[in-house]
Amino acid sequence: MSQNEKTWFVTGASKGIGLSLVRKLLDGGANVVATSRTLASLVDLIGPASDTFLPVQVDLADERSVQASIAQAISRFGRIDAVVNNAGYGLQGTIEGISDEELRRNFEVNVFAPAHVLRHVLPHMRRQRGGHVFNVGSIAGFQGGYAGWGIYAATKFALAGLTEALAAEVAEFGIKATLVYPGPVRTEFLSSGSLVIAQHNIREYTAAQALLDVHLDEMAGKQAGDPDKLASMIVQAAGAFEPPLHLFAGKIANGLALQKLAAVERDLATWREISDATDYPD
Repeated sequence: MSQNEKTWFVTGASKGIGLSLVRKLLDGGANVVATSRTLASLVDLIGPASDTFLPVQVDLADERSVQASIAQAISRFGRIDAVVNNAGYGLQGTIEGISDEELRRNFEVNVFAPAHVLRHVLPHMRRQRGGHVFNVGSIAGFQGGYAGWGIYAATKFALAGLTEALAAEVAEFGIKATLVYPGPVRTEFLSSGSLVIAQHNIREYTAAQALLDVHLDEMAGKQAGDPDKLASMIVQAAGAFEPPLHLFAGKIANGLALQKLAAVERDLATWREISDATDYPD
């Protein structure tokens, strides 16, 4: 089956990476099911339903809503070949200052919502003996040392662990899984509508405040990553004979990933002898 004959299911499709991806897929002739919190946003930005496009209003935090959207997709196109769990949002605030409600809501959207999608799409992929899952994470889910972004990073680390286990589980059915680690991408991620700043700021945490200022004052609107090129890379990975499990996007993400790997290697080497000695004797 060519890329143009496949059916894609894309969450968070009304802006950013999701919107770029949906437009690129439709231009290439693929069938696309696009989800957003409001149907009007999809129709305004992409267009009404057509032979190849199905816009669906979904509350990703509501499993029944997710299940219904996947049923619509199967009813319309007969199959789902690729899923892109792209929806999510940033949460900024210190671990001490973020409320339980704010923490749980971030996990609800960034982790539990993709799990809802997978729970209901995988039975179809198993029956058709194939498919590809793309979970859009963040470089903060690989290199998490960002003051003030700990909970957001935790959601993306969780998504990374889920994706790695998923890849091992579904390989026998011909299903692939790829975790996308974007660096800073020029989307609305740092805008007031997409970034949640914890209500309880703790002034003593100067490092967290300084990094927030950098993001809002210096980086917003100037991020290095191009969402259209990132979308093209996802399509390219979907067509690869051996797609990557870990797919980093952008020079910044690549550089930070290499820094993290080097730091882990240093810790391993420094503590290797002591660490090995914690086992029972042979």
